[in-house]
Amino acid sequence: MSMPARERLVVIGGDAAGMSAASQARRLKGPEELEIVAFERGHFTSYSACGIPYWVGGDVTDRDDLIARTPEEHRARGIDLRLRTEVTEIDVPGRRVRARDVDSGDASWTSYDKLVIATGARPVRPDLPGVDAPGVHGVQTLDDGQALLDTLARARGRRAVVVGAGYIGVEMAEALINRGYEVTVVNRGSEPMSTLDPDMGRLVHRAMEGLGITMVNDAEVTDLPTGGDGRVRAVVTKDAEYPADVVVLGIGVRPETTLAEAAGLPLGVHGGLLTDLAMRVRGHAGIWAGGDCVEVLDLVSGQERHIALGTHANKHGQIIGTNAGGGYATFPGVVGTAVSKVCDLEIARTGLREKDARRVGLQYETVTIESTSRAGYYPGASPMTVKMLAERRTGRLLGVQIVGREGAAKRVDIAAVALTAGMTVEQMTALDLGYAPPFSPVWDPVLVAARKAATKVRTTP
Repeated sequence: MSMPARERLVVIGGDAAGMSAASQARRLKGPEELEIVAFERGHFTSYSACGIPYWVGGDVTDRDDLIARTPEEHRARGIDLRLRTEVTEIDVPGRRVRARDVDSGDASWTSYDKLVIATGARPVRPDLPGVDAPGVHGVQTLDDGQALLDTLARARGRRAVVVGAGYIGVEMAEALINRGYEVTVVNRGSEPMSTLDPDMGRLVHRAMEGLGITMVNDAEVTDLPTGGDGRVRAVVTKDAEYPADVVVLGIGVRPETTLAEAAGLPLGVHGGLLTDLAMRVRGHAGIWAGGDCVEVLDLVSGQERHIALGTHANKHGQIIGTNAGGGYATFPGVVGTAVSKVCDLEIARTGLREKDARRVGLQYETVTIESTSRAGYYPGASPMTVKMLAERRTGRLLGVQIVGREGAAKRVDIAAVALTAGMTVEQMTALDLGYAPPFSPVWDPVLVAARKAATKVRTTP
């Protein structure tokens, strides 16, 4: 009796989504049934990109601490992992990919029976004079982080300018403060952290200034002039010039879908690949995509979103690997939960902001409450601000934002579960949450906000 032919799974991208998919597929099928070839253009695999600011800032001392699984570990499990190899073309009709050795330039075609696209996201680099000059850094990969640390080690001065005040910008500002730099953050928005409503972003603004960070809002960068040595020397806006020995771009990321677009695969309005619930690229059997290169369903708004987070990427990889390995699994969507910090200030959000709700045509009410992380009389109680959005009339929870000190950020998980379950703020008030004075007031801050929102929804005509 003849053995069935061995299939080949090709994975493009060696970080969270790609290698999670490869590893899960290998758990389900051995090398005799499924050959797995993974291409990664960088030097590292399966690492925590979210941890890079903390490595740069010195909280994480060893780069390798950010690596969950080394290339050698993947290869030992029967995955043919090819580092420093960049896929330059996907031939969908021919079911093959063209890959180039980054160092030698040699290129060749590799056929596939199943394909996983996990090409991640790329930092936004504005089209500005000097943006490619030495001393200007995006921070997306471990290679990027190492390059920035090398620049910091060589820099003659101690002035840093961060362009952008989203998660990466805020976290890199803290990292550079920890490195002893004088830090200026130049932000196009009215307040830092555009993932929050401006009233909550204002709390972050005050905390950053309290750390000695100079915040410049409503500022559009127009130039990154260089010195006689060709290195960046300043960041220029329409109104001012800020001297810089190093510049970090924290403007955000976009899906890296250049290959996919050239191959004619479907993209959404945000530029990410479109997939079905099984993370299969729509209209293409045998091709899956996951991680920062895809758009996902927002369970609150019902629309597609691009959210670049390692939590999603790892889940996508598990789903893809299960399906590519012959099983079945689905990814229902997200509610947009994220947390961050600036030194001891914790920042969290989930669901919709006010402008998100307006954009999708939802009528809503908002409430904002002040509370504490523990019982007010218990030592260490710290202030916390919670903002909650609820749909008018129905009372359906739409979103929560939290800014506070220790114990604030992870409370957003209560709201994330409530959003996923489609709960109303009235239903939330009955949640049986844990209580003891060292952990919470009798009424948890999230439930205080829910009570206030429920009252407002009930009394609004």
